[in-house]
Amino acid sequence: MSGIPRVLSIAGTDPTGGAGIQADLKTIGALGGYGMAAVTALVAQNTRGVRDVHVPPPAFLEAQLDAVSDDVEIDAVKIGMLQDAAIIGVVRAWLARVRPPVVVLDPVMVATSGDRLLDTAAEDALRALCADADLVTPNLAELAVLTGRPVAATWDEALDAAHRLHDATGTLVLLKGGHLDGADCPDALVGPGGVHEVAGTRIATRNTHGTGCSLSSAMATLRAAGATWPEALVRAKQWLTGALAHADALHVGQGSGPIDHFHELRTAAVSSWSAEVWDAAAAIRADIEACAFVRGLGDGSLPRHAFTWYLAQDAGYLGEYARLLARASALAPTPDEQAFWARSAQSALVEEQRLHDARLDGSPPADPAPATRAYTNHLHASARTYGELVAALLPCFWVYADLGTRLSAARHESHPYDDWLAAYGDPAFAEASAEAVRIADAAARAASVAERRRMSDAFLRSTEHELRFFEAPTEVVPAGA
Repeated sequence: MSGIPRVLSIAGTDPTGGAGIQADLKTIGALGGYGMAAVTALVAQNTRGVRDVHVPPPAFLEAQLDAVSDDVEIDAVKIGMLQDAAIIGVVRAWLARVRPPVVVLDPVMVATSGDRLLDTAAEDALRALCADADLVTPNLAELAVLTGRPVAATWDEALDAAHRLHDATGTLVLLKGGHLDGADCPDALVGPGGVHEVAGTRIATRNTHGTGCSLSSAMATLRAAGATWPEALVRAKQWLTGALAHADALHVGQGSGPIDHFHELRTAAVSSWSAEVWDAAAAIRADIEACAFVRGLGDGSLPRHAFTWYLAQDAGYLGEYARLLARASALAPTPDEQAFWARSAQSALVEEQRLHDARLDGSPPADPAPATRAYTNHLHASARTYGELVAALLPCFWVYADLGTRLSAARHESHPYDDWLAAYGDPAFAEASAEAVRIADAAARAASVAERRRMSDAFLRSTEHELRFFEAPTEVVPAGA
């Protein structure tokens, strides 16, 4: 398929716009597709619940489907609410005639209250429909109905149920961890290639109406656009996380409100977060450049005892810093970001060992000074969300890379601190810093307005801690220490 993917939603309605075909059409458009819809049921509902459902005759659904496929080349189909066995039979017969390239089934079977929505005949028909799909996206309650097992209470139990559904149908299963307890919110593809898991962080919001509809539509659209299933899940999860993070700002309804399907379009117009905070930190950065430690480091006049004290503190700091980098890797929404933070954590530990071996003669780490302890405490306190943590970690990349570039002109073979200047002026470190900036900007785009403010505060506070860290060696260390 080339060009804009043409995606057909076969589902029920939601007049408040948060779920069903309304959510599907928003999702398809937000992710670059052209959305179409065939209505299976007219649902009178709002953010607080369903009031009534009207199901048109099966022949009318068949007429809708035929009208679309007789005229339009369909690249993907997303199937949502199917009210009874007769409706499911119409869809199965149409799929057999048309066989679109991508079919994603979101098996709507259980209400939010836990009540089962379909009778036994319809549930049996829906199990059979699973085998006609390329991907099925049940929540944990629906997975339990499809496999005839209790609702999974742990991730391992959920994985076992997903394997059972795949074995029974031959269809790839998207396992969703959103209904499990805990801060982490993983999803996974379970199929012939094993398990492809994508980590995630739970977003604290009650406005989750339509997440299942939207995720399944996102997967259909991205797959039709040429992504592999694992690539589609990574991108869909990144988009959905942002949609949840921005949901509270919509103020739609008094119950469980909708997610913000078009958050990326709104934040695309927002200026670069990194440019904003870098400019906001200009005065702090000027104080760093002007402090006695940095000036002495640049011209080589820094007393040896002050530099040794600094390195001993830096070695201890790097151990804590590596732990926080590893935490960022665990929270990262994409494999590339996970890998970046994991490499950075390893690099911090390698640097700590190098400092011990080369400059500190293998002496044990020094007790953390007040400035060191305050900095690491701030980093740990910032680990509440991925965006805030990334923002807090960023100055240790960016400020040092900026200083390394500025001080590199002072390098010469006899410079007493040439190895330090070389490490932070290294082009590879500059590129790592630039990547950290790009990742932070992406996190800011996905963040809510409130979290974006917290990110800015975390960055500025870290930059202030960098200043205190540089000032400490020349302020508190006596000569000969």
